[in-house]
Amino acid sequence: MRVLHAIRSDGFAGVERYALSLAVAQAARGDEVHVIGGDPKRMRPALDAAGVAHTPAVTTADVTRAVRPLRERFDVVNSHMTAADLGAVLALRGGRSRPPIVSTRHFTSPRGTIGPIRIDALIGNRIDAEISISRAVAEAIGRPSTVVHSGVENVEDAGVSRQRIVLMAQRLEVEKRTDLGIRAFASSRLADSGWTLDIAGDGAQRVRLEALAAELGVSARFLGVRTDVPSLMQRAGVFLAPCTVEGLGLAVLEAMASGTPVVAADAGGHTEILDGLDPRALYEAEDPDAAARSLISLVADEPGRAALGAAVRERQRTEFSIAAQAAGTEAVYRAAIERRHH
Repeated sequence: MRVLHAIRSDGFAGVERYALSLAVAQAARGDEVHVIGGDPKRMRPALDAAGVAHTPAVTTADVTRAVRPLRERFDVVNSHMTAADLGAVLALRGGRSRPPIVSTRHFTSPRGTIGPIRIDALIGNRIDAEISISRAVAEAIGRPSTVVHSGVENVEDAGVSRQRIVLMAQRLEVEKRTDLGIRAFASSRLADSGWTLDIAGDGAQRVRLEALAAELGVSARFLGVRTDVPSLMQRAGVFLAPCTVEGLGLAVLEAMASGTPVVAADAGGHTEILDGLDPRALYEAEDPDAAARSLISLVADEPGRAALGAAVRERQRTEFSIAAQAAGTEAVYRAAIERRHH
């Protein structure tokens, strides 16, 4: 199959990582794949190694210009986020022979508006199929979709000794609720028993979060943007995920693949990923004291912590693999292609 992915972005966060890993997996299955958008410095090494072409796209107009000349070459256009949906629709308007547009929905919210006009009213009937990365997303977007869970590569146990580290790895933006994680660590008083809080990532909230940590007496280590997050996860004793609006939670899945015990807000996609495991893996969202209680209990229970690490790794391998994601996505593509041909 010939697959064109489109993102309007020059960044590299969850959506770009999703498109990158899926494109590489599709190429490994024998598909011809081209990716539009995402930070070239972060995207191209893996794409080049997989034989996947890449075109930058910073604006919606860039997406339109990149997609238009490729419309006859690809079997399906997979757009990611509303701006890319719009760019793909504009590029493919006119003529009946266009490839289908499959929009992957990453967030637990409907498309927005342009002034008083709902974007779905403008482009919804031009999108041939929609993929939601979780049931939480499917329930929130207000349109029919097929749930295809995000997946990650399996990670073999590297035999690295786990350290007394609580790790957060996320963009330092308001919606990620890193502040709640810092408050939870402060409330847990785990520093008194030699545990540290590591925060990988950067963003607009960093200065404010550093000030909050200092105010609460938390000696958090702000690591900035890291390219070795999988190694950080393999060394961490617990992975903390405080965001309450994750569509699924790619970083949580990566922590699970590394066998790292996870403590996450019981909201959005986190519930879908972790429900039914050790109850300490989920805490009441927006409650730092509840998060602290889960951390305290797991830290004091080394066998329980190890058991949770094994359980999350097994769940990732059986339910959230990149192979399963690629196969589920292809099924949606083929159904959309079949509908357009008829």
